[in-house]
Amino acid sequence: MQLVVARVGRAHGIKGEVTVEVRTDEPELRLVPGETLSTEPPEVGPLTIESGRVHSGRLLLRFAGVNDRSAAEALRNTLLVADVDPDQLPDDPEEFYDHQLIGLAVVTVGGETEVGEVREVAHLPGQDLLVVARPGGGEAFVPFVEAIVPEVDLERRRVVIDPPPGLLALDGSGEAGADEATGGRTGDEAGA
Repeated sequence: MQLVVARVGRAHGIKGEVTVEVRTDEPELRLVPGETLSTEPPEVGPLTIESGRVHSGRLLLRFAGVNDRSAAEALRNTLLVADVDPDQLPDDPEEFYDHQLIGLAVVTVGGETEVGEVREVAHLPGQDLLVVARPGGGEAFVPFVEAIVPEVDLERRRVVIDPPPGLLALDGSGEAGADEATGGRTGDEAGA
């Protein structure tokens, strides 16, 4: 399985380095010298990381064969893609790869209300959001934080949420959601 692990930003300096927007929780495994990554668009790569360093809080990479600013600038906005075994799990049990979450059923605590199915994981600067396809149409956006998502059960293929009042009050069609009358909380158990 292929996972996007970074996006190439602008050139840095004149010797071929580029800034990198990291999109993995494991840069120490995926973005290291000697690692060869596929690219999107595919015709740009594959790219082999020659060196890497942190400068002013930003990761800088240099790729084999990219020796000047013009060549580095030509890589701007290229996605770096790593091959990952689909059965591999992150080292931290509280972390998940996007492909593990997509397709999981979303239910409220207590399992009493089916909210929908995870369609996508949106990676925003402040936090990640689960984009949930609602059964009646539309989408719900659920912040992927422990206070709202206390449980991810890969074996049972479900995500348990404890939505605050109003989070699910309106679905994407503008119709009142199933939990509007209960103030956004339909389960009777506290999240773990």
